[in-house]
This record gives sequence, structure tokens and C-alpha cells, in this order.
Amino acid sequence: MKILLWHGYLLGGTGSNVYTRALAKAWSELGHDVVVFSQDPHPERFDLGGAQTVRPRVEGPLPVFVLDRYEDMEARRLPDLTPGERERFVDQNAAAVREHLPAGFLLTNHVLLGAPVGAAVGMPFTVKAHGSELEFAMRGNDELCAWAREELEEATEVLAGSEHIRTVLEEVVGWSDRVRVVPPGVDVQELRPAPREEALAALIEESRRDGLPRSERDPDAGNDERFAEFFADDAPTVLYVGKLSEEKGVHLLLEALRGIEARTVVVGFGPAREELERAAEGRVLFTGALEHRHLRHLWPLADVSVTPSVFPEAFGMVAAESAACGCPPLVARQSGLAEVAESLEAAYPAAHRDLAGFRSGDAGDLARKLRALLSLPREEWAELSSRARAVAVERWSWESIAALILSPRG
Repeated sequence: MKILLWHGYLLGGTGSNVYTRALAKAWSELGHDVVVFSQDPHPERFDLGGAQTVRPRVEGPLPVFVLDRYEDMEARRLPDLTPGERERFVDQNAAAVREHLPAGFLLTNHVLLGAPVGAAVGMPFTVKAHGSELEFAMRGNDELCAWAREELEEATEVLAGSEHIRTVLEEVVGWSDRVRVVPPGVDVQELRPAPREEALAALIEESRRDGLPRSERDPDAGNDERFAEFFADDAPTVLYVGKLSEEKGVHLLLEALRGIEARTVVVGFGPAREELERAAEGRVLFTGALEHRHLRHLWPLADVSVTPSVFPEAFGMVAAESAACGCPPLVARQSGLAEVAESLEAAYPAAHRDLAGFRSGDAGDLARKLRALLSLPREEWAELSSRARAVAVERWSWESIAALILSPRG
């Protein structure tokens, strides 16, 4: 089947970008003819399973939910665009998609501007609600929410990554019709456990391939040597992967780590990096942004992967990916993250079922959970590792999620 997958942003990084490229790859590997529409200037850098890539020509600002720097485009927050600028963006993207009709399935990302683009294409379409548009651009904006409701009327179905996002969609937009919860997926073939020595050697070798950073979205220079030195001994290791911004709660993690005998790796880019580096105490390594080609080797080197977000998350993608690598996740017990914690806790031994989550915003509770995880006897930690991997394979593999999206109402 020919599948059209529209995404208005980049393919690298986290969140909906990862979702888009992973789904494209999964569908391609299932034998579908996939066309990906994005604004990534370098789609050849990503493994899309052979999917065709198209970059629609956009004249005018790129509507975003949170301001970031883009290589060759002016980004402007969606609420700050005029109706004319929004309509022009929709028309230009819909025209690019129509050039690839006919097709059997069209999926557009984000309620806005995915629903308007899908409606303008003129074929049945499904919208994926990611959460960032709802929380950062639409909440409290009556005009945008009314526009979204009007365009969602044309959608065959709306996908929500968690029950939390289904609830937020109804709360913010007033939309609850034809909504189906389908979680994001994890590449359980690429992301899998590995022996420590093998993982470290592969991480160092992968980092040697990195060129000089062109922007904050690239890995820091010299990570290969820094990794070799940092992991020279066998100390307990805590890992954070995500954006370095206030809502992601990295400051909370650094506070919780004070007094804990462990080293920490902080992966990501964002406006809070300098502040977080100043606040960090003890053995803390900031790496800059890393891709899955690095992370697949880094997660097996960690004893716990923490997602401490203080702002609602659509789904705990990073936590699910760390679980696939056998690195037990520890997440803030709120929003879509709580659903990940519940899935893990249901599989954990009864004595350790409280070690997948902590009270959101509570550095003391996070510290207690970190101490408990890091002090587990190795055989008990290995049991958690094995069960976390099993949950990822059973519930979140991309192969099953990609097929589920195409199935009628699940």
C-alpha cells in the first residue's frame, strides 16, 4: 500500500521527529510504499527503511510550538502567526502531498497543523495528536481550538499516544470523537541489551565518526575520548536523555543526585544547558545531542535512566527505549509517563514495583528511588532489566504499533 506520512518539522532529535522516522521505517520494512514529508534539509542522514522523502517548499515562517533554531528557516510560534500565514503554510504543504496521490493511507502529525493539512489534501486521513501542540500552542487559545475542531471533523480518526493525551485533547480542544489510543513504538531490534565492554567499545567507535558540531543539535566534539575516560571504571551510572529546558526537570535530577555515590550522563541540547552545567556537582558528563546510533550503546552502560519531567508528557518514549536496552527507567509519576511506569510495575517483582516511578516534582522521592535502584544486588537489578526489556518488546515494538495504526479501529 502507498502511505503518505506528513510531518512539518525535522527528523532528528526527539518526540514527534523520532516518531515520524521510526514509523516510516517500520511501514517500509512491512512492505509498504512510504513517502515522508518533512522540513528536514538532510533526510539522507536517517534510516527510513527506503522511504521516499519530500521537503515541501514553504515560503514564510515555520509554525512551531516551542521556539528552536532551524538551519535555514525562520521559526515562529503558531499562536503568533496571522491567519493568512497559517493558511499559506497549509496550502503549500497540502499541494506537495497532493502531488503524490493516489494513496491508500494518509497520516498527518499534530492536531495543528496536521488536521488542516490533511483536510486540504482531499483524501481520507488520520491525525496523530502528540501533545506538544496542545500544551504549548493551543491551551487557552480559543481561536486555534475552534479551528482544530472544525478541521478534525474531516478526519477519519485521531490517534493519541496515551490515555493522558486523549484526556488533554478533550480538555483543551473539546474533541473526543473517533479517538483511539495507540502508543508510540520502540525499535526493539536496534535498541537491545549488550555486554558492558561491547557497548562501550561501540559507543566510542560511533562517537569517533562524529564530525565537528555545526549547531547545538550535534554531539559535542571529543565525546569519544570523554566517554573512554568517564567509563574507565565500573561506578553506578545514571542517565538522562532529553531536552535541556526547565520543563524537563533536569534541575530536579541534579538536586536529587547530591549525596548519591554515582556518576551521571546528561544527553541533550537546549536553553538551560549552561545553567545546568553550573549547577551540576560530582561526576556529571554533558554530551550534547546524541542520536540513536549513540544511545543504543549508551543505555546498556547505565544502571537507571531518569525522565524527571515536571510538565505533562504525551508518552515516555525515552523511558520505553531505555527499557528496550535493559536499562530500568525511573519516571515522574504523571501524565503519559505514569502509564509507562504502570506497565513496568505490572511486570516487576512485587518487592520492587515502586521502582519505576517517583512523585512528580519531588527531589527527595527521586533520591530515595535512585538509592534503592543503585543499591540492588546485581541479580535483582538484572531481573528488573530483563523484565523491562520484555515489556518493551511485548507492548511497544514498532512492528506491532505500525500494523495497529493501519488496522481499522485497532
